[in-house]
Amino acid sequence: MIEQFFKPDSVEQALELKRRYQNDAVWFSGGSKLNATPTQTDKRIAISLQDLELEWTDWDNGALRIGATTRLQLLRDTPYLPAALHDALGFIYSRHLRNQATLGGEIAAQQEESVLLPVLLALDSVLVFGDGTTLSLEEYLACPGDRLITEIVIKDPYRACATRKISRSAAGLTVMTAAVALTDKQGIRIAMDGVAARAMRLHDVETQGLEGKALENAVAGSISPQEDLRGSIAYKRYIAGIVVADLYADCQQRGEDIL
Repeated sequence: MIEQFFKPDSVEQALELKRRYQNDAVWFSGGSKLNATPTQTDKRIAISLQDLELEWTDWDNGALRIGATTRLQLLRDTPYLPAALHDALGFIYSRHLRNQATLGGEIAAQQEESVLLPVLLALDSVLVFGDGTTLSLEEYLACPGDRLITEIVIKDPYRACATRKISRSAAGLTVMTAAVALTDKQGIRIAMDGVAARAMRLHDVETQGLEGKALENAVAGSISPQEDLRGSIAYKRYIAGIVVADLYADCQQRGEDIL
């Protein structure tokens, strides 16, 4: 339960507060995760990011840079946003939640049902932290720690990319979310959430150069989902393969359209 609430006006002050209170403190942005089950915090001190001026988007030599406290609805309304990222933001059905939640907060929460992490992984997103260090999103998810995310960078935002969410209803539990992207070196990125403990890239499948039924089977055989209310293991493997193969076909079509 939060007992103290600090509002630093610089990244340096925020980092100093975290050094002072360490594990008793938590970063606080929109609050959509820290105030809700199952991600409700048990920390007693909140360090607000509201006054750190991290709500912005910028284009830098073709790269898309996004401040960590940029709210999801504001981001979705940004002109020229990559189509797949725009689609993924729309998977969060509630406009109220999109007006509250921030991109950095969605990444830090690492929810099993995240609908944004797959497309960010497929686009090879890089995170910038308060101390100036950087990590790929994939590296961060493998060992998140308690870093202060200040910026998300997508260096190749307009690569052919497509994403899809499978759920029982718009407001219901998400069965899985997948994203596929093509790189400029004729490579492929496949990312999924809902089929493992955290969002993941399917590196082994990416290197095999498959498509159609062969791709479906490879995806189904490469994941180890758990049976729960969302569906059986067999169903999750089946639907994962179908969705990834369809997304790959969509990406190939988009790549041809660009050419």
